[in-house]
Amino acid sequence: MIYYAISDPTTLDLSRVDRDIERFSQRATMLVYRDKKNKNYSKYAKLFIETSRRYAFDKVLLHSDYRLAHTLKADGIHLTSNQTIDIKDAKSLGLFVVISCHTIDDAKRAEFLGADMITYSPIFDTPNKGKPLGVDAISRLRDEIDIPIIALGGIIEQKEIDAVMSRGASGFASIRYFG
Repeated sequence: MIYYAISDPTTLDLSRVDRDIERFSQRATMLVYRDKKNKNYSKYAKLFIETSRRYAFDKVLLHSDYRLAHTLKADGIHLTSNQTIDIKDAKSLGLFVVISCHTIDDAKRAEFLGADMITYSPIFDTPNKGKPLGVDAISRLRDEIDIPIIALGGIIEQKEIDAVMSRGASGFASIRYFG
């Protein structure tokens, strides 16, 4: 099962990056550095990757910038739902590619273009993310694609994890669960 921690400024204090990454390592098997507003993203991405390498994560990813992920030797990239066109370029650099998907068509296209895994969201109610898809959406998607499906959105307790796993998710991603 994949336990995918999505960091953001509410869960990762860059002045105490060692402490926070150690906390993530207690529960997560994968980790991504995501900070959409940091003007020094590349500087902190380097620190994030270097620090994360001290722990036993299966994968350490960056968010959005696949060229930077390649340069800094991250394991992969988490692309936004608007970056489908970048899947092939990221794969050509040898990166593991995760992409955010919100519909079955998004997921089928991502798989066709070579994504290694998708996040599918929002499954449960999540602030500012629209109407939840619900856990049955995972079962429907599982019938359509063969790559791992990572449930995302509103997963903050074990009951949500159990629900998504019972519908065929390969794991889950969360900000708040790991926060």
